[in-house]
Amino acid sequence: MTYSTGADGPLVIGVDFDNTLVTYDELMLNVALERGLFSSNLKNHGKQTKKAIRDTIRELPDGEIEWQKVQAAVYGPLIGQAVPSPGAGKFLNYCARQQCTVYIVSHKTKFARYDETGTDLRKAALDWIETQGFMDEEKYGLNRDHIFFEATRKEKLERIGKLHCSYFIDDLEETFLEESFPSQPKKILFAPDGVETSALGLSLAGDWEEIGRYIFQAVSR
Repeated sequence: MTYSTGADGPLVIGVDFDNTLVTYDELMLNVALERGLFSSNLKNHGKQTKKAIRDTIRELPDGEIEWQKVQAAVYGPLIGQAVPSPGAGKFLNYCARQQCTVYIVSHKTKFARYDETGTDLRKAALDWIETQGFMDEEKYGLNRDHIFFEATRKEKLERIGKLHCSYFIDDLEETFLEESFPSQPKKILFAPDGVETSALGLSLAGDWEEIGRYIFQAVSR
């Protein structure tokens, strides 16, 4: 069975990459600890999310630069240690079985300013996707032509519009608040750590199972 939005045909689902399909929380914490940006006992104080790590680092002298260095490391040379967001693979597999089209659309520059290794961030992300097995088109419905890395957020939003996405899933509320965000996709904010938002037309999802229920139950009713 192919799930359909009605006159528009089969579902087209757009997915952000960083901190949506892939999660860096544990890796970011380890990098911050190795660089002496955190007290070593912080790791025992419950789950440390990207936001908590970012906010703590930014309070340090030159904190914004230190935070960008951590990001450069985990998005580039260390991305192989990152892991898929729990349930993301199962979601992609379900989409493939329901004959939905899935695109990955990410705002990602080719190189990071504070990465001394000169790692190509786009190639690193593609290598990660392949290593995770997500390029198995039969199982996950993805191939290289379904993955887009854009140099600016504006170009990312233009790409979402060109792909005629029925839904778009992103961890950044700012993506959906842009005036140029296309009108067609229904907006799903991936917020595993919870968030408060007053944005109109924005659905919150705490995990991939909830995203799946929201999309497919809504369509199948």
